[in-house]
Amino acid sequence: MNIVLLSTYELGRQPFGLASPAAWLRQCGAIVTCLDLSREPFREEPVREADLVAFFVPMHTATRLAAQLIEPVRRLNPRAHLCFYGLYAPVNESYLRELGVETILGGEFEEGLAHVVERLRSLRTSGNQEHGDALSLQPEPVISLARQQFVVPDRVGLLPLQQYAHLVLPGGEHRTVGYTEASRGCKHLCRHCPIVPVYNGAFRIVQRDVVLEDIRRQVAAGAQHITFGDPDFFNGIGHALAIVEALHHEHPQLTYDVTIKIEHLLRHAAHLRTLRETGCLFVTSAVESVDDAVLARLDKGHTRADFLAVVELFREAGLVLHPTFVPFTPWTTLESYVDLLEVIRERDLVENVAPIQLGIRLLIPAGSRLLELADIRELVEPFDRAALVYPWRHPDPLVDALCGEVQELVSTGDKLGRSRAKAFARIWQAARRAAGIPEEVLRPEPVLVARAAIPYLNEPWYC
Repeated sequence: MNIVLLSTYELGRQPFGLASPAAWLRQCGAIVTCLDLSREPFREEPVREADLVAFFVPMHTATRLAAQLIEPVRRLNPRAHLCFYGLYAPVNESYLRELGVETILGGEFEEGLAHVVERLRSLRTSGNQEHGDALSLQPEPVISLARQQFVVPDRVGLLPLQQYAHLVLPGGEHRTVGYTEASRGCKHLCRHCPIVPVYNGAFRIVQRDVVLEDIRRQVAAGAQHITFGDPDFFNGIGHALAIVEALHHEHPQLTYDVTIKIEHLLRHAAHLRTLRETGCLFVTSAVESVDDAVLARLDKGHTRADFLAVVELFREAGLVLHPTFVPFTPWTTLESYVDLLEVIRERDLVENVAPIQLGIRLLIPAGSRLLELADIRELVEPFDRAALVYPWRHPDPLVDALCGEVQELVSTGDKLGRSRAKAFARIWQAARRAAGIPEEVLRPEPVLVARAAIPYLNEPWYC
């Protein structure tokens, strides 16, 4: 069996979502080609020869890009079985099946992919090459929450780590970054989170020995820093701490970063120093808003005061916090946006926040828990199948106009290589103008000096 695993985008990381199933499928005797189109051109030859083409769709952007490839792949190879797997596959099942996708796998997908290969091999052996009804031919569950026994990811055929996003350290030094996952899913049910419709409060671990061996091999391939892609590294804190302690013992010079909820950072504040002492350079946390009413609607599980408390805990622990936001929601006002910027400025977080985070607009994808809210149901337009979202317009057109202006400022700043401080200063002034704050009461333009102690990855985080 010839298999093509195809990724279109995963935040500049070498895709775990290709390397992990590649290991499973090669154990089944399949010939696997991995194509990461975020870093290499589309190659026709392996697609022409494939029995199965499987698209990895962990994110909204990745899914939209992958959907555009269905027609050219089908044109190159009409007999290939098409599969979409990953977080965004099951929530867009009906749309993808209409486009000709025959197998949809969400949640814990590796075992399902291995089963698809055996199913196709059996059909080929029996001489039955007819696809028939795609829906009835899929015995694998569309969403699997099975407790898998993972195998070590096989990164053979993927581009070198040096061609992916890298770590920028104080002083300008760059480090090669590897990527792994110690768990999937999440215990929490935040309304806007795309994980919830698939995992519904469940999370699953990748066995410790598998994670450590995966890192060991990436270090041998040149990794100097590891990003853990777990939705929340502290969902299983015993599992997480055992991994980083073993990691530090074996690779004392290796650094890493993780993503953890504000709620968990408060609950497990005693372990912040453990993170720092084992090589954690920074923690990403989805703060989303500093407006308590918005946080309640999103069911985030923390408050403005909680976030500010975590900021202080991190400074005491000598750790760096990278907060992320969804600043433009249906409940955002011009005044609340200015308030967010003031919090960032007053708490000296300008260099901690990637400018793109100040222009993010709330996505409402298929299956979103946001649709539980009456005001959202009244606001959204019919589902846009091409964009894979429910479109919405802000009740105040001035807020949408400001969002567009901020996004343009961020885009222009990226093209010109502007610093975070300069980008923030321009956004600051645009927001205050939009809010109609009289010139005479404007505070002096903030003196924004780049903090020398903020490490970051050179590919911003968005969906």
